[in-house]
Amino acid sequence: MPLHDPELLAELEALRAENRKLKRINAALIERVESSSSQRTESYAAFQHSVELAEQVRERTQALNDTMAELQASNRLLSDARARAEKAHHYLIDAIESVPDAFVLFDENKRIVLYNRRFAAFWQGTGVRITEGTSLGEVKRMALSAGLIVDTDAAADGHLLHQLRDQRWMQVSERPTREGGLVIMYTDITDLKQSEKARREKALEQKTRLLQRTVDSLSQGVAVVNDEGALEVWNGRFLELAGLAPIEAHRPFDEVMEDSELELFTPYSRTAQGAPVLTCEQHLGNGRVLEVRTHPMPTGGFVNTFTDITERDLYARALEDSERWVRLITDHVPALIAYVGADLTYQFTNKVYEDWYGWARGEILGHSLHRVHSAEQYARLEPYIARAFNGESVSFEFAEPNLDGHQRYLLRSYVPNRDSEGEVVGIFVMIRDITERRRTSEALHQAYQHLEQRVRERTQELTEVNSQMRQEIRERAEAEARLREAKREAEQANLSKTKFLAAVSHDLLQPLNAARLFTGALLEQQVPEGSASLVRQVSHSLEDVENLLGTLVDISKLDAGVIKPDINAFCFDSLLDNLANEYRQLAASEGLQLSFVPCGAVVRSDAQLLLRILRNFLTNAIRYTPSGRILLGCRRHAHGLRIEVWDTGMGIPEDKLQEIFQEFKRVNPSANTRDRGLGLGLAIVDKIARMLGHRIRVRSVEGRGSVFSVDVPFGRLQPTVVQEEPVTARIGERLPGSTIWVLDNDAAICAGMRTLLEGWGCTVITALSEDDLAAQVDNFHAQADLLIADYHLDNDVNGVDVVQCINARRSSPLPVLLITANYSNALKLQVRELGHVILHKPVRPMKLKTAMSHLLAVSG
Repeated sequence: MPLHDPELLAELEALRAENRKLKRINAALIERVESSSSQRTESYAAFQHSVELAEQVRERTQALNDTMAELQASNRLLSDARARAEKAHHYLIDAIESVPDAFVLFDENKRIVLYNRRFAAFWQGTGVRITEGTSLGEVKRMALSAGLIVDTDAAADGHLLHQLRDQRWMQVSERPTREGGLVIMYTDITDLKQSEKARREKALEQKTRLLQRTVDSLSQGVAVVNDEGALEVWNGRFLELAGLAPIEAHRPFDEVMEDSELELFTPYSRTAQGAPVLTCEQHLGNGRVLEVRTHPMPTGGFVNTFTDITERDLYARALEDSERWVRLITDHVPALIAYVGADLTYQFTNKVYEDWYGWARGEILGHSLHRVHSAEQYARLEPYIARAFNGESVSFEFAEPNLDGHQRYLLRSYVPNRDSEGEVVGIFVMIRDITERRRTSEALHQAYQHLEQRVRERTQELTEVNSQMRQEIRERAEAEARLREAKREAEQANLSKTKFLAAVSHDLLQPLNAARLFTGALLEQQVPEGSASLVRQVSHSLEDVENLLGTLVDISKLDAGVIKPDINAFCFDSLLDNLANEYRQLAASEGLQLSFVPCGAVVRSDAQLLLRILRNFLTNAIRYTPSGRILLGCRRHAHGLRIEVWDTGMGIPEDKLQEIFQEFKRVNPSANTRDRGLGLGLAIVDKIARMLGHRIRVRSVEGRGSVFSVDVPFGRLQPTVVQEEPVTARIGERLPGSTIWVLDNDAAICAGMRTLLEGWGCTVITALSEDDLAAQVDNFHAQADLLIADYHLDNDVNGVDVVQCINARRSSPLPVLLITANYSNALKLQVRELGHVILHKPVRPMKLKTAMSHLLAVSG
């Protein structure tokens, strides 16, 4: 068996060398003994020494043989250990090959000792050769130079992540060995990374959908722009307000805004002084007003919000108009007028008040009474102010110097202003300069004293003069009191004029409604031709009165804000057809030709108010066109529909085009014999257009004609359930023989209704109240076909509640026709939800007959 232990081999070689040396010594001694001629004792001694040497050689040889035996035993053990080591090495190789990860082992010098096939597979196709002994630094350098690793990242647990060129991801795990080496394992986490990426993308997609839903639910328009200036997120409200069609994502925001009606507004906008501007108002061509706000984001980009403030702008304008009228009136009143709030600060002053105390226009507002008056003056005024805030109206005289230092006598009046709960929230202040009256009184008093001294000389004469003067003083005082009262009543009437006219429209229209019913009944009866002509003249006169009164009431309601628009989408064709048919006959009666171009567009507006605008256009066209033709048609443009009325009339001068929209303004009324209006029609058109946010346009050539138009935005009809076709019947077909109940608190209207309906063959029962009707119809259980009720009844009772009580007592409810002068949207919606039909006063007989025929046909 070959020896493999180096120490044993070295020891064996030394023993052999020493043995050879001893053999040479022994041979030399034996030769010397045999050839020597010395004495025997010396020979014996030499022999004895050689024997000892031989014994030593034998002992050394035995030791050498024992060492050789031990060496051979160690060699066998070493061979067994090597076999076991080779077997363990094979086991280790099999083990690392079975590991699903790439494995590489480095020694203490950071050189490769062992690696598996998965680690070697990394380098296929790279041209790099990895062998045992390659250093860790060379491995990293070759991986980068060969392009094997394209990206490196760090995991949450501190491990490195490598992205390979074949898009796989490897997690690197390093662990040192006890000898100072290093074990590195490369775990394929591609599936995990892809799953994590898909999960992140799904979460991001969910967040994006949630953000889009949130943005779409906002009533404001929203546009989110990223740091590159591209539009990332927006909602439908933004497209609607900007007048845009659906757009693609990631378009540059400035390009998107170029296609819209809006101006570009970003956080980078600056004032002339360089300050940032984050809010602005933009007025659109259709009358809308938008408030645009921009909000910069900390990560770059910005968010723009678009709020429709048209209604708020209209209210602000209305308030400004009201305030302008109030100021115009109060500024021309020769009295000092002010309003002081509960905190003793000025909230309103007229020009006379500001001039008296030397303040510029509007600067006194917001300042306290302490600031305007000196401490001494305020101390004198304070008790009266306290009494006014306790609910007492006080008047007193107060002397104070004016700006020139002249002493003047002022008559002050403090009137408390109470809220709905009766609490005093401020006081009205009225101050009049009575210096001249006071001086006159003092002069009269001095004259009286002087006359007293001369009473003995001219007693009778002075007595008469004194009586006359006293009478004159009384008359002046009474006249002044009447003037003050008249002035106060005039101011109060002027302030409440608009709301009063809007509120009392019912009472104004009641007698007119009764007259219309009576004339309608007369027109349907057989009367002599002369009387029929008179009846028609009365009907035309009532119609003129109705139009004039309706116009005045309408303008008052618009000023008072009573009329609220009911904006929704509707198909325009039927409205336009009915309008053309209505005015075609009217135009023909005036010798004019009315042409009409139909249009089936869907628009978004208040149908009734839009119809009012077009009626005014057509009425003016007929009124101011002596001969020729009128054209009614529509033009489509990018953001809506333009409805136009053309005429070949007398035209309007260029300098009068804006003046015609003012109240009580008419262009050359003497040249038109058919012009019986007040000049309020176009003023109403302007107010309604502002309320609806529509734009009014006018073009005219004097002597050739005019074009009036209104721009209406497009709308989109909501999908509705297909309903059954409504029941229709010829007008008046079901009226003869039907029983009609009429409930109205006006006896004249009841009489007119009875006359008109009985002329149509109806059986009519009229009543002035609910109890009156119950007594006549067996507590509402009698047979009837239709109930006609007025909305405004006595004792603040309304017709809606009364007809509900009546139908609640019947086994089968009656169809209801409600008549009112209330044009509010709330009432129209309430009546519509209850399934009733509503007519507005004054009622036209033909319109009444049509509505009754429809209700009887549906209920029958």
